[in-house]
Amino acid sequence: MTTEDSHSNRKQEHLEICLTQDVRSGTTTGLERYALLHQALPEMALDEVDTATHFLGHALRAPLLISAMTGGTQEARKINRRLAIAAQSLGLAMSLGSQRAAIEDPRLLPTYQVRDVAPDILLFANLGAVQLNYGYGATECRQAVESVGADALVLHLNPLQEALQRDGNTNFRGLAERIADICQAMPCPVLVKEVGWGLSAWVAQVLCQAGVAALDIGGAGGTSWSQVERHRSASAAEAQVAEAFGDWGLSTADALVAVRQACPNLPLIASGGITDGVMACKCLALGADLVGMAYPLLQPAMESEQAVVAKLAVVLRQLRIAMFCVGARTIKALDRSRLFTRS
Repeated sequence: MTTEDSHSNRKQEHLEICLTQDVRSGTTTGLERYALLHQALPEMALDEVDTATHFLGHALRAPLLISAMTGGTQEARKINRRLAIAAQSLGLAMSLGSQRAAIEDPRLLPTYQVRDVAPDILLFANLGAVQLNYGYGATECRQAVESVGADALVLHLNPLQEALQRDGNTNFRGLAERIADICQAMPCPVLVKEVGWGLSAWVAQVLCQAGVAALDIGGAGGTSWSQVERHRSASAAEAQVAEAFGDWGLSTADALVAVRQACPNLPLIASGGITDGVMACKCLALGADLVGMAYPLLQPAMESEQAVVAKLAVVLRQLRIAMFCVGARTIKALDRSRLFTRS
């Protein structure tokens, strides 16, 4: 089997496992510890709520990001295009799945290309940061961005997943310096995200110093890629190793609060187990500028773009009602004063 075939097979396995197995984290998002402060007298009309915002200079009709999911297979091509059509229709941002497969096999590039159906969206290209230790550099990063017409590049961090994968790329030595070099070399913003175990305050500060334009805290509480890799295990021993990490990581709420305190002025994306507009509202009040969702959109994306739009419309309505019921007319009005902690 060629390297390119193995990439495609792994992507297909990831899709099938996420759709058919319980791969939820053994921990919660932590957002249940917070409640939005209900205002029985909001002194506004529901139709006054304005969810519009800006992120990295791009206007969005709502602070939602369709987070990275897939690429590299024909099934992934359909999914990405349906997600992109929905993002275009609703004025949202979108991140593509890891593009390493297309860098190493250009025949897979069409599975990531969505600009023809989503010409106006804020679109993020995506590569694994660890690939900077395995021969990738500014050339490959520019290729990832330019080949899909993206507005920015996301470098994702996934040390636990790589450690659990057969033949994973586990040399994370010196990555902060290489990320800093890419931030300097790229003509577009560079973001860094965790894939589901959270960014700590210390890591966030290191990345801030490296010059990243934004961070996606990617907290625990949603899809656990250690659980996904457990289902991919070739032996009982491999599965046992992965199983121990089912509740690993910083929860979405803990990571968001810590990173916002560590980097008070840096644009932040909150992701990891966000399933509805009320959870999104909590994240925005805790300091996020954008809220990412992935898994709740996967099954709708298997069906049609209309199903994705319908799902997102529910989330957006939930967000609007939550803002109305805390008396926040705008996204900027959402802050910690709109929350209280549950006893």
